[in-house]
Amino acid sequence: MKVISACLIGCECRYDQKSCLDSELEQLLREGKAIPVCPEQLGGLPTPRPPAEIVGGDGYDVLDGRAKIIDNTGRDVTAEFLAGAQQALRLATTVGATSAILKENSPSCGSSFVYDGQFSGKKVSGIGLTAALFRRNGIEVQSERD
Repeated sequence: MKVISACLIGCECRYDQKSCLDSELEQLLREGKAIPVCPEQLGGLPTPRPPAEIVGGDGYDVLDGRAKIIDNTGRDVTAEFLAGAQQALRLATTVGATSAILKENSPSCGSSFVYDGQFSGKKVSGIGLTAALFRRNGIEVQSERD
């Protein structure tokens, strides 16, 4: 069983209320081989919502209390992102998922890249919060591009 970012199977749950449908990943869901999650919605954030970026590091730094997740209005949404990551992990462990395919560049789901925390549009090497939590708990994480 895999966990897949819900936006990748057509759910319009991204911050901008759009999806990033990948028909091959959607097929995994149809075959009963995957469950969709949107950590940001699971954490109580609305859709649409202001875009957010990790400030001061990456997802591991957020887990360790060294970085925060801030939206473009200046609101600290770290608590919501943490709650959503924990709920996503709970779902993953409940269904016995050992791997996840998560949306690259997301402050929750990015597995190799996130935005720079300055809302400049620049991507930097790093990992999102949910992806970091999954890896720390033995769940293999890859992006939709892998």
